[in-house]
Amino acid sequence: QVQLVESGGGLVQAGGSLRLTCAATGRTFAMGWFRQAPGREREFVAAVTWSFGNTYYAESVKGRFTISRDNAKNTVYLQMNTLKPEDTAVYFCTARTSPRGSYYYKSDYDYWGQGTQVTVSS
Repeated sequence: QVQLVESGGGLVQAGGSLRLTCAATGRTFAMGWFRQAPGREREFVAAVTWSFGNTYYAESVKGRFTISRDNAKNTVYLQMNTLKPEDTAVYFCTARTSPRGSYYYKSDYDYWGQGTQVTVSS
């Protein structure tokens, strides 16, 4: 069983930046971030593989968000720049053990964190 602990959410003005951190208790194949706004489905944001550092992004965050990993610390980061009010959501860290499948669906992942709130004011 892998546990994921997120931190780094908060309140920021539009155009500002935040960095989310997710620490894992075990090694998996890949980790990522999803987000869920009120009344909406949980959606993919970004993912990174541990071995080669391959990254994947939702179109809505490309060029603004950067996902990275620290292998020694078993930790993944999501640097969020140029934040917009529509980025407001609860952000969930997630991890998967299998190298098979896509990276863009909730069903591709095995473990989930509790979530951290990100609020972007206009």
